[in-house]
Amino acid sequence: MTRLKMGMVGGGIGSFIGDVHRKAASIDGMIELVCGSFSSSKEKSLQSAAALGISDDRAYGTFEEMIEKEARLPEDKRMDFVAVVTPNHMHFPPAKMALEYGFHVICDKPLSLHIDEALELEKVVHSSGKIFALTHNYTGYPMVKQAKAMVAKGDIGEIRKINVHYLQGWLSTSVEKTGQKQAAWRVDPKRSGMGGALGDIGTHAENLAEYIAGIKINELAADLTAFGEGRILDDDGNILIRLENGAKGIITFSQIATGEENNLGIKIYGTKGSLEWHQENPNELIVKWLDQPKQIFTPGGNGGYPESSEYVRVPAGHPEGYLEGFATIYRSFAKEIFSIKDGKNPSSIPDFPTVADGVRGMKFIHAAVESSQQNAKWVPL
Repeated sequence: MTRLKMGMVGGGIGSFIGDVHRKAASIDGMIELVCGSFSSSKEKSLQSAAALGISDDRAYGTFEEMIEKEARLPEDKRMDFVAVVTPNHMHFPPAKMALEYGFHVICDKPLSLHIDEALELEKVVHSSGKIFALTHNYTGYPMVKQAKAMVAKGDIGEIRKINVHYLQGWLSTSVEKTGQKQAAWRVDPKRSGMGGALGDIGTHAENLAEYIAGIKINELAADLTAFGEGRILDDDGNILIRLENGAKGIITFSQIATGEENNLGIKIYGTKGSLEWHQENPNELIVKWLDQPKQIFTPGGNGGYPESSEYVRVPAGHPEGYLEGFATIYRSFAKEIFSIKDGKNPSSIPDFPTVADGVRGMKFIHAAVESSQQNAKWVPL
């Protein structure tokens, strides 16, 4: 099979998320990394390229240079798409330029630094006709796919209540003052944007709720706090939500929840039953019924839904998780590009988060900040 050729912006030596993207993109054998602007420093970009087996002539000092030079290469050699794996403030510029030069884009979340950038990027995606994916990776887990399918089929009835939490403890101390690179940019408004933990993990909780429920958040009331000494951006938040169908819910997130690692969980309550899923135990989807015993579904296990089983890569009982969730988004994204190469129209409802989901996330951030600044006033999305 011919592989899609990936170019990467960011993700050089010392990067955490860049390496995650590279591993995930390679899992299904559909994608190969061929070039990159791995750092704002040409020297570091060359060093990163060498470590990744990329030739010097495909290692670029800036994303502008990469996009311009790759666009001039023959179609069978140049990159097919760009993966943007930078801090938040550098999502919009390379994504916009890549689309305008005719390249598909997959981008880390949140979509941009400001809502105006998000709305502009949405227009560029539509006018370019290119495929754009956003890596809300938790939507790629098999049991999340099954939860979404069960809600859509009406198995648990009409949704009444949603509770989502995403709790971490890695910012319980002032690690950003110790030179910790990942912490330093996340607490900096110039690089992170309006939201701290809100943008970093709160958007995952918002996206997961809307994805599984298939219902949008209509308005919210947020209480955001910066507990860390000297921090400007929030590191903790509690948000009441009202959904379009009249359901109510709570989103709580924190990066100062001491001792927590990546405690993302969701509970959805309907008139016939409820669903429960936890990221730290991703192979189990717990279903509690109004008039039947509790059930636990597993990927590839008995009674599993086809909507989940098609995403299972390993025999039943073996764990799949973080990397595979990313890989599912990359695989679905790649399938769309291959479809276009075959002369087919792209899917009207692609099986991955899109630029529209990114805009929703930015509206969520802005509404939550506005609400919190007004003593948890209800603000529409």
